[in-house]
Amino acid sequence: MQEKRRALILGLGALWLGGCVGGGGGAVGALVSGAPEPGMSPVPNAGFDAWVAGYKSRAAGLGLAQTTIDTAFRNAGFLPGVIERDRNQTEFKRSLEDYLAIAASPERVAKGRAALARHRGTLAAIESRYGVEAEVITAVWGLESQYGERRGSIPIISALSTLAYEGRRGAFFEQQLTAALRILQNGDTTPANMVGSWAGAMGHTQFIPTSYLEFAVDFTGDGRRDIWSDDPSDALASTAAYLSRSGWRKGQPWGIEVRLPAGFNTGVTGRGKGRSAEAWSGLGVTTAEGGRLPNHGAGSIILPQGANGPAFLIFNNFNAIARYNNAVNYVIGVGHLSDRLRGGGPIRGSFPPDAMGMTMSDRQELQRRLTAAGFDTGGSDGVIGGKTRAAIEAFQRSRGLPVTGEPSRELLQMLRG
Repeated sequence: MQEKRRALILGLGALWLGGCVGGGGGAVGALVSGAPEPGMSPVPNAGFDAWVAGYKSRAAGLGLAQTTIDTAFRNAGFLPGVIERDRNQTEFKRSLEDYLAIAASPERVAKGRAALARHRGTLAAIESRYGVEAEVITAVWGLESQYGERRGSIPIISALSTLAYEGRRGAFFEQQLTAALRILQNGDTTPANMVGSWAGAMGHTQFIPTSYLEFAVDFTGDGRRDIWSDDPSDALASTAAYLSRSGWRKGQPWGIEVRLPAGFNTGVTGRGKGRSAEAWSGLGVTTAEGGRLPNHGAGSIILPQGANGPAFLIFNNFNAIARYNNAVNYVIGVGHLSDRLRGGGPIRGSFPPDAMGMTMSDRQELQRRLTAAGFDTGGSDGVIGGKTRAAIEAFQRSRGLPVTGEPSRELLQMLRG
């Protein structure tokens, strides 16, 4: 399942951070398609070669044609960069506030609206066939690959065989490798075109091979389920098919932001604690604007950043997105971005200060002041990523301070002074 890919490959509680956006130092999606990757060229490795020889025998025993196996591995090899990525994944979980600053940034919203307009006919046809709204499909596309700009350029056979050989999660990656060979045997693509992320996710909406075999569709009717093509039609339709089979209900929102009354009993919140709109209204819950709750069926209230953060009333479609990726931030990111693409506004509720006691506006001011002082943060989105931490370290070093790279109110006050 696609959510299993998230848990086993990336160990995430948030989104897959690949590229770089402003001061945040992290963007949603894979690496820029076609961009060269350090450590992603095959290098000699006798142990890997021996493992491949053994795997080829196992693959043949599973019914894969010898020509498929030989063609797939003709130019494959051990990729040290894949092992480095696997062993050095980011461990921290971004707050929802930081996540949405990236996932629904003004740039991503603008690009998404342009993508909607550009592919309006295709998306309308996909929506008609699978019953998943165009904005939702586009939002998944936006989070997974920045609307196709960051699909990944790493040879999948080399990446998966490297990870299977390395052995930390060998059985899982060997399963994915075998599925990738079946995709090649089916004629959907070629080894040269089968590229994606270091962890084996592919195409515009980043399917792993087993999910591809289960859910991918040939929407264009050319006989191939081509999620790698510059034409995103098959990839977008495959995502819609996935969500449809996961129980998507057309016309029902993923969730809505709500306002809780003072003294609200947060013990009644949490996924799986569903009540009717009438029951929630009876407890004093309103829309974020203060209006009466619409009736979209039973829903649960979640508080992803605690009682002092925004509150959301979520419905069945939240769970359908969660089948794609079970991280709460990801689901809200897709849902909120889809709302923004159809003209909705930003989150209304306030977010609590971070662990350092800083608000989003504090972090944005810190970035602006660092950049003005000659320590470029790469933007002022309020997300503390690699560029901002490097700028903080450089500033601390220049002042003879302990070099931590950590933002703080004391550092902001120093920059103000």
